[in-house]
Amino acid sequence: MVQTILAFAAGDRQADRVVPPTGFTARLTLFASGAMAFLAVFALALSLATGRLADRWGEELTRSSTLRISAPADQIAAQTEAALRVLQTTPGVASARPLSGDEQRALLEPWFGPDMPVDQLPIPQLIDVVETAEGYDAEGLRLRLAGEVPGAILDDHTRWRKPMVRAASRLRLLGWVSILLIGGAMAAMITLAANAALAANAQVITVMRLVGARDGYIAQAFVRRFTLRALGGAAVGTLAGLVAVMLLPSAQAEGGFLTGLGFQGVHWLTPLLIPPLAALVGFVATRMAANKTLKELP
Repeated sequence: MVQTILAFAAGDRQADRVVPPTGFTARLTLFASGAMAFLAVFALALSLATGRLADRWGEELTRSSTLRISAPADQIAAQTEAALRVLQTTPGVASARPLSGDEQRALLEPWFGPDMPVDQLPIPQLIDVVETAEGYDAEGLRLRLAGEVPGAILDDHTRWRKPMVRAASRLRLLGWVSILLIGGAMAAMITLAANAALAANAQVITVMRLVGARDGYIAQAFVRRFTLRALGGAAVGTLAGLVAVMLLPSAQAEGGFLTGLGFQGVHWLTPLLIPPLAALVGFVATRMAANKTLKELP
């Protein structure tokens, strides 16, 4: 296999003469493969980042719940204590703690500003509930709370979790679909370039046929040149894409989804697959174009 690849890369000097080493088709192939590889790096980064985001959102929201206690001011403390006793005896609840006034103020600050007098407003008491890996029976807990703490309302974040995870999963799918479209666009551009090169060298091909060259021999020269151009252009585009991804802001809580779109860990090695895949696309596209065009030439 290695010897075959090396022989393909070395090529045949006589056959290579039929393929113009420079010109419009060479520039088009290099530019198309480089630009598509650059975009593929970003599509891959988006897909992997949204995959991590979906997993993180799913895990964080699955193990977190909020208990809201709405009651008259003179009953808030008593109902909070009663709710904590219920939660402490509920299987699957790892911990439960009431949020302080400062924490509730921080939650409301984005909507009402930092100067809102939380202590003077009739806002409910919030209790942060963290569940174990096994989880708890939400419906059973709601029934217990309804009987022992009438003012308690349990929010297990189901209505928030599912749309967020679904949106992140669709973004991940969009990234992979984008990669497929990029590959298809690159194949189309390389096909056009190969057809143009074949048409421009129709007279040279005719002469080679007259001296005994077979179509497979001629096609191999075009396939080799365009495959190597696709590989070289994609390598440059991938490198440029990796540098651009490195310059993106790192993950920050303040930035939310707009940060942390780069690669992490071994995922930095994933873009290295783009140049070989681009070469494969160039090989297949050029081979199909060459065989089709050579059959149509007189």
